[in-house]
Amino acid sequence: MTSKASSMAGLAGLGLSLYSGLSQAAWELTFQKPATRLGQEIFSLHDWMMVIITIIFVGVFGVMFYSVYAHRKSRGHKAAQFHENTLVEIVWTVVPLVILILMVIPVTGTVLAMRDTSNPDLTIKTTGYQWKWGYDYIKGEGEGIRFIATLATPPEQINGKAPKGEHYLLETDRHLVVPVGKKIRLLTTANDVIHAWWVPALAVKQDAIPGFVRDTWFKVEQEGIYRGQCAELCGKDHGYMPIVVEAVSAEKYSKWVEEQKKLMAAAADDPNKTWTLDELKSRGEKVYAANCVACHQATGKGVPGTFPALDGSKVVMGPKDVQIGTVLNGRPGTAMAAFGKQLSDVEIAAVVTYTRNAWGNKAADMAQPGEIKAARK
Repeated sequence: MTSKASSMAGLAGLGLSLYSGLSQAAWELTFQKPATRLGQEIFSLHDWMMVIITIIFVGVFGVMFYSVYAHRKSRGHKAAQFHENTLVEIVWTVVPLVILILMVIPVTGTVLAMRDTSNPDLTIKTTGYQWKWGYDYIKGEGEGIRFIATLATPPEQINGKAPKGEHYLLETDRHLVVPVGKKIRLLTTANDVIHAWWVPALAVKQDAIPGFVRDTWFKVEQEGIYRGQCAELCGKDHGYMPIVVEAVSAEKYSKWVEEQKKLMAAAADDPNKTWTLDELKSRGEKVYAANCVACHQATGKGVPGTFPALDGSKVVMGPKDVQIGTVLNGRPGTAMAAFGKQLSDVEIAAVVTYTRNAWGNKAADMAQPGEIKAARK
């Protein structure tokens, strides 16, 4: 085989492999199917606007290309002179204005509807963290329920050691459960940097900004699971903070609320209990895996140059009150987030105790929940 033939065969093989890989992609050409009435309005507006601008595009460029071709100089045509032509000035001013007005009328109604968060049936506050979402049901049925939803995609899939699942990077360990047919007011804020709560099928995309509380709303029309993700570049694991909304019937929602309140009551820690070292280490290992492992790694070695190691850390092995303060309040100017509002006294005591006694750290001491409570004051 000649070198040229060999090169052609290589290119053909490359093209075939690329086609094979691309053919497995979901080549969707439009929005996700909307699950809300407002989403359907936005979808329809999008289609109408596309029709209008396509007509304008074809009309304008059609006339332009026809004029260039039919009145070219080679055919003996001379350029027309119509500077300061009053009729032309009026036409190209009035026609675009009329088109804009016709577009603005339906759009304005939809935009105003998007901002109308009055009279909700249920109010939920969502807080963005690096890199997960916290949910607080603060008004309506389910008031008092709160939890944090984190990525549920197995690490083996992310590391390429296992085949990717159907909902790769779009699955969480906890779902935001809402009833269908009810107006849900969503308050958004953030604990560290700007995030964005985005679920395309619900027609919701709202920035979550530290120090500010913004609101939006949605009303799901049919039961189902709707997936989204953070839409604002927020750091190292930005791509690993998905959103899963589960819409259920009113009866199923009431049952879920009852179950959640029972689970919360059963899982509630007694802040007055004196924990043993082994109990705190066992609980702390779970808290660490859920909140700290992404940055500091399971080995406690961190990521050199990005996230510091906890194994052998002067902070971890130093005075206990300094480490407690760091976990509670974070470190301004660094990626170390404040966990005071995310974790309970017991959870912080447990993770502090765990890190002081894990890997090569042998502090042989512990932090009790009472110490955390005192440090908050």
